[in-house]
Amino acid sequence: MLFPIRSAGIHSPPAKLKGQSFSLVASPLRFQVLASSSAGNSAYLSDGETGILVDCGLSGKEALRRLEAANIPYQSIDAIFVTHEHIDHICGLAGIARKIKKPIYLTAQTAAAIDDCSADVHFQTFQAGSKFKFGSFEVQSFSLPHDAIDPVGYTFESQAGKVGVATDLGYMPDSIRVHISGCDILLLESNHDLEMLKVGPYPWALKQRVMSRRGHLSNEGASHFIREDMSHRTKRLILGHLSEQNNLPALVHMIAMDALRHKGLSATELIVAEPRQQCAAIEI
Repeated sequence: MLFPIRSAGIHSPPAKLKGQSFSLVASPLRFQVLASSSAGNSAYLSDGETGILVDCGLSGKEALRRLEAANIPYQSIDAIFVTHEHIDHICGLAGIARKIKKPIYLTAQTAAAIDDCSADVHFQTFQAGSKFKFGSFEVQSFSLPHDAIDPVGYTFESQAGKVGVATDLGYMPDSIRVHISGCDILLLESNHDLEMLKVGPYPWALKQRVMSRRGHLSNEGASHFIREDMSHRTKRLILGHLSEQNNLPALVHMIAMDALRHKGLSATELIVAEPRQQCAAIEI
């Protein structure tokens, strides 16, 4: 059964309940990757006023466990923003949405592709490329070249700073470069090493899919963006969605650090989100 589909617009999250353990007082921008790989993807963002979960590709139980481990009350989540309908991004979506009883933002085409959620959880839909206000954040969506129905990436900007999320993309079009170039914190895909993929265990058809322009961004693709286009404003760069079969965290780190030095971005902190692991919180 599909979620009821409603139009997205200018929304503010409801006020928090008295006595809860988190605060609406202005605080540093916080971003935390709860999971980033083909085994599950999810991240939490807050500026102290509005809390957002980007994707929920973990089981509902595991997502709640990781939120608790990160000292993030699930009640602080004001909405879930979905990038696309692949299972590693929506596995626990229905369970978490029923728990927090907050809206899920996604494109109308992505909503139509998800058919296993109950009617008591609702969608707020928008068109890919839309820009709108949610709580204290200005949200910019942008289309991604990936083999899903209508995949999008996001930037979230408030007075505290700007965060970008761009994973699951086969290459880096100019439009995406523009959207993510001014982020203070950026989560970018660095999925595979091309040579490891070519000689690795995947069937040839799957290798072609990953390498295609609607597949996944390679280490070399991420490095090229860093060298040519990454902004000096970016204080924290997180490289994620690493393949467990066709990549190595140490290799990702080495290639990216070389690109950062080439660009003169020695002040940018590099974090590699290892598969099946939760990252520490980042604050600016």
